[in-house]
Amino acid sequence: MNKTTIYGIFDDEEVLLSSVKEIRSNEIHIKEVYSPFPVHGLDHALGIKETRMAITAFIYGCIGLTFGIALIYYIMISGIYKSWPMNIGGKPNWTLYHNLPAFVPVLFELTVLFAGHLMSITFFIRCGLFPGNPEVSPDPRTTDDKFLMEIEVDGDISKVKKMLTKTGATEINLKE
Repeated sequence: MNKTTIYGIFDDEEVLLSSVKEIRSNEIHIKEVYSPFPVHGLDHALGIKETRMAITAFIYGCIGLTFGIALIYYIMISGIYKSWPMNIGGKPNWTLYHNLPAFVPVLFELTVLFAGHLMSITFFIRCGLFPGNPEVSPDPRTTDDKFLMEIEVDGDISKVKKMLTKTGATEINLKE
């Protein structure tokens, strides 16, 4: 059977949120909601699971910390300065663990740098927001001031259209 896509357009985020709750309580599957800004509670109302970005942040932070320790060890302890030891402030220069307190700020900054940048890159790739990716928004007004709910229906669409009208949609569009 042929699926029809219904677009319900809303003017207010509170009306959208209550409409999402009402439509989902009637067991109608909402494919996507487009919004010009994040709406608090919308992810919970749509039934979206929590992301695993916190796990990636931890992993990327560990990569940054490891890179920082390796970099400090190479530069200050073993690598190019082996022949010319750097005696800074009377600290011993032959072991990393004796010098580690002096490098805590550098290690912290590298951890944050790696976690922040790699999480941003992961987020953009995961969401398809990288350069050259085509736009997927069905209505350009969703980037300004409108909220759009996308529902795929196979069969009778009058029930969904009535529900959207009842819950506050200002405009309903169809796409075959």
